[in-house]
Amino acid sequence: MSKVLAGIIPDEAVFADFRRQALSMDNWCSKYDKNGMEVWVEVPSTTSSQRNGPKVHKIKCRMSITDVSAATMYDVIHDGQYRKSWDPAMLESFDIARLSPNAEVGYYSWLCPKPLKNRDVVTLRSWQVAGDEYMIVNYSVKHPKYPPKKDLVRAISVLTGYLVKATGPNSCSFTYLSQADPKGSLPKWVVNKASQVLAPRVLRCVHKAGQSYPDWKAKNSPERKPWLYPEQSTLPTMDPAELTLQRGDSLENVDESSKLDVQESEKAEDSS
Repeated sequence: MSKVLAGIIPDEAVFADFRRQALSMDNWCSKYDKNGMEVWVEVPSTTSSQRNGPKVHKIKCRMSITDVSAATMYDVIHDGQYRKSWDPAMLESFDIARLSPNAEVGYYSWLCPKPLKNRDVVTLRSWQVAGDEYMIVNYSVKHPKYPPKKDLVRAISVLTGYLVKATGPNSCSFTYLSQADPKGSLPKWVVNKASQVLAPRVLRCVHKAGQSYPDWKAKNSPERKPWLYPEQSTLPTMDPAELTLQRGDSLENVDESSKLDVQESEKAEDSS
C-alpha cells in the first residue's frame, strides 16, 4: 500500500492493486476449502521475511454466495445501522467524517475473548463501483481527536477490503482480503492461526446478514444509502490533510502474554 503515501485517499492505482491481489493466485497458499468457502495465506518472499522478521500474514477468504445479490452484499458492508443488529463482536461503531464522495473516516471497537483486552481501530474507508464489481478498501489512520484509549488496544489495518462480484442476478463471489495487526504482545503465529479460523466464521455471519437485509432495509429508511448517493450524507466534511497513516511501530505494545497468571498480570499492569 505504499502508493497510498502519495495521498491519503486511495487513487485508481490502489483499487487496481487491491483487485489484482484479491483475484491473483500467485504466492497464495490454500489453508481451507470447504462448502463454497476458501481461505488462503500469502506466501511472503524469503528475502522480505528474513529482512523484517516474522510479520502478520495477509489473508484472503472467498465465499460463493448463491442466494444474495452482489449489490445487497455491498449494502450490508456499508450499512452501519444494520451492523448493530448482526455483528456480535461490535462494541461501538460510528462514522467520524466525510473526506470525499467515496471516502470517509470511522471508528470501530470490538470484543476480544478474555483474558485479552478489547480492541479498536480508526480507519479511512473508500469504495468504488464498476459495472458488476464492488470494492471497499480501508487502512488505519491517525485522527487528532481519536487517539488510543487507555482501556482498549489500538489495532492496525495495514490493508483490509472486499471485492464483491456478481455471478448472476441473485448470486455473487465475495472476497475478503486483510493484513491487520491486533497489536498487544500476542505471538504472530497465534494471530495468523486465529485469523485463518475467524475469517470464514465472519464471512458466514456476513452472508447470513445479507439474506436478512432486504426485509430489514424495507422497514428502516429504505431509500437512504449514502454510500450510493453521496448527497444523502449528513457527515461533517474533513480535510484529508488532517489525517496521517497509522503504522504499528508508533503504538505501544500492551503485554497480554501473561494475563493468565495473576502475578505476572499485575507486573504487566505495574509496568504499563
